[in-house]
Amino acid sequence: MNMPTDPRALYDQTAANWSRAQPSSLSDYTARPQVMALCEPLQGKSVLDLGCGEGYCSRMLRHRGAEVVGLDLSERMIALAREAERAEPLGIRYDTADAASVDLGEASVDLVVAVFLFNYLGVEPMRRTMANVHRMLRPGGSFVFAVPHPAFAFMREPAPPFYFDVGSAGYFSARDTTFGGRIWKRDGSALDVQLVHKTFADYFDGLRAAGFAAMPVITELAVTPAMVDLDEAFFGPLVDLPLHMAVKVVRT
Repeated sequence: MNMPTDPRALYDQTAANWSRAQPSSLSDYTARPQVMALCEPLQGKSVLDLGCGEGYCSRMLRHRGAEVVGLDLSERMIALAREAERAEPLGIRYDTADAASVDLGEASVDLVVAVFLFNYLGVEPMRRTMANVHRMLRPGGSFVFAVPHPAFAFMREPAPPFYFDVGSAGYFSARDTTFGGRIWKRDGSALDVQLVHKTFADYFDGLRAAGFAAMPVITELAVTPAMVDLDEAFFGPLVDLPLHMAVKVVRT
């Protein structure tokens, strides 16, 4: 099957492959729990989940006590999220929206979460989204996001359980270029993903231009010994590689 390059079309086409109630893909182990830890405390917080997909992280946030709105560009992903909400009502609102232009009101939320959203956006759309996030956050509110580690794609040949196929491209010369990739589930199936490559400077210059003045908390995420103990065949090939970067920054 030829995968579309447009993120909306990609996820409309592959949405059903992402639907899950329990951890399944690599990043459900190596990134999403760690992002949730950065979001705490969540009890009573109003949270916007940007790029929510079929609602997996929105449900995690809600189970931790947050009031959650989930937004995604893919209508099919939102349809699946709403199906899950009807099956197990949690009080989460889901809508289709563009992260760069959605408007929940100025200073209206306590926390914005974007888990693997920015790897689908070019530099300028990312900067517009960051500015929009800053505007919607209340003073003292936090923005938490996760992206593939900027160096990862250039450190590994295409192979399971996770890669982006950058060919012979270079870290700096490939800036703002889109690459295809895949991330595997523990059942042996794979999910098609994309990377619009950005450097560390792109992310932090974008935050500064958006108005974030506080020092961000940066966590580089990798396979842990506990993951290897759980499933060495699956996690072992990625030991000692920087897989993802999670960032938390406060609106002062």
